[in-house]
Amino acid sequence: MLSRETLIAGFTLVAILLHVSLRYAFHLSSLTFNLPLLTALAIGGAPMVWELLKKIAKRQFGSDLLAGVSVVTAVLLGDFLVAAIVVLMLSGGTALEDFATARASSVLDALARRVPSVAHRRVNSHVVDVTLEDIRIGDELAVLPHEICPVDGVVVDGHGEMNEAYLTGEPYEVSKAPGTTVISGAINGKTLLTIRAAKLARDSRYARIMKVMQETEQQRPRLRRLGDQLGAWYTPLALGVATAAALLSGHSERFLAVVVIATPCPLLLAIPTAIVGAISLAARRGIIIKNPAVLEQIDKCQTLIFDKTGTLTYGRPTLTDVVCAPDVRHEQLLQLVASAEQYSKHPLAAAIVSAAKQQNIHLLPADQVNETPGQGLRARAAGHSVFVTGRGKVDAQLHQIPPQTGGLECLVFVDDRFAAIMRFHDAPRSDTASFIKHLLPKHGVARVMLVSGDRESEVRYLADRVGIREVHAGKTPEEKVAIVREETARGRTLFVGDGINDAPALMAATVGVAFGSQNDITIEAADAVALDAALQKIDELMHIGRRMRRIALQSALGGMLASMIGMMAAAFGFLTPIWGAIAQEVVDLLAVLNAARVALPTEELQDYESRS
Repeated sequence: MLSRETLIAGFTLVAILLHVSLRYAFHLSSLTFNLPLLTALAIGGAPMVWELLKKIAKRQFGSDLLAGVSVVTAVLLGDFLVAAIVVLMLSGGTALEDFATARASSVLDALARRVPSVAHRRVNSHVVDVTLEDIRIGDELAVLPHEICPVDGVVVDGHGEMNEAYLTGEPYEVSKAPGTTVISGAINGKTLLTIRAAKLARDSRYARIMKVMQETEQQRPRLRRLGDQLGAWYTPLALGVATAAALLSGHSERFLAVVVIATPCPLLLAIPTAIVGAISLAARRGIIIKNPAVLEQIDKCQTLIFDKTGTLTYGRPTLTDVVCAPDVRHEQLLQLVASAEQYSKHPLAAAIVSAAKQQNIHLLPADQVNETPGQGLRARAAGHSVFVTGRGKVDAQLHQIPPQTGGLECLVFVDDRFAAIMRFHDAPRSDTASFIKHLLPKHGVARVMLVSGDRESEVRYLADRVGIREVHAGKTPEEKVAIVREETARGRTLFVGDGINDAPALMAATVGVAFGSQNDITIEAADAVALDAALQKIDELMHIGRRMRRIALQSALGGMLASMIGMMAAAFGFLTPIWGAIAQEVVDLLAVLNAARVALPTEELQDYESRS
């Protein structure tokens, strides 16, 4: 659907063409040939002037104020063509930016769509579908395979896994068995689970995130646009020159001639053109710009705040350490365990098998494979019994097992004897450390922070390896937002994340960038989306913003300088209002052509290359 400003611009353009035809081709009366212009001014000009009056009442003096003054003055002096041309330029610039920022939905709509509409309550031996509002604490609910958990609760029957990564920052699927807790919004795995509701739907984890999102939406920082910043000093200057010209010459037309040539169309047209060009360039590089204001701000952000899971890491477990018993060889142990785990669907099994393949270890056939949910994996390979389990399933003192050091782990027993501890972490992306080092010299970033909902041990492990000193671990969405708001109050911030629990923080930062395209809620909350989850895309976006701002300033300031020369000519009577409007159109064309350079490919975006 076309925006209101687009319709006004199109209608005004038609009215101007019709006016010219009636006036010069058919030589009709002034009332007749001015009728299209008067209609356009009533439809487009009057609402525009009303909006400008409301801004004046709020003491908001932006780049469009001078255009409003031009329209009012031209109408009072009976120069309706000039007034219509200004309306066309103003609505055209706004329509251009509206076209670039059109969005199909909002973040809160995306959140609401993800919440299940019904839950499956167990009543005796039957299952009855009920609305979320009908769920009461203590109700037993069936959570079907691949279904979203409706409320916070406790598992009472079934064994399986749930994906909580988008909600908690934990990068792994979490095993569920009777007695373990579940949270609303988590995605169930392949098995049916029965849970007992511990909270009402409105008090559960997912509902709290929605509440934080609504509060953040209302408090989202308002960015002062580049056009408004320039218009703040240009508008008073132009009005002062126009007033002086009219008073000193005694001709009111001089006032109109000055304000028409001074109408800041390089701001109203060139800057949106540069923004559209930057949006196009970013899209070709796999970056979707949803809020054009960030292009003016992103390269000025001196505090970068990162989520951990899926942002600086791959979001999956990696085998990082194998501590073998004194008489056990590392390679032989890994071969035995990977040979057994190749038949397992446990989240850590793939990490073990992958580690063996990376070390070119040949996997052996295994038999007698038995994996009881919550107990561990048993198998035989190469004539040895292999048992892989968790620390809580065995007596650590009896087997003289080393103490736990943080992170995920599993214990390995070969022929009923303790053989090794395998430790897992969410490994950093290959380019994370080099990207962090790149930020200060190339972008002047003063601080880099890591804010995560994951455990302290996991977050510290990552921070130590990529060179981040400021770390906040185990943070809820509410706590993340509080941290981001505090930092944003001090200066411009860039937050990068990929989970539902990051969405409120993305909205609270000066600029929020989402990684990947898998989560519609995070995408809706972000100002920009990097479709390819690579840190190089953040660097490219910062360069695109820097280049857009530079070319936009060239176009705007160059056009304004030309307009100021025209203002002097109009002030001394060398330009009539209509010739002032024509001269302004020439200036606009030159400014827009220069601004269009932003869309051209350039090698300036290539100064960072990831290093593995």
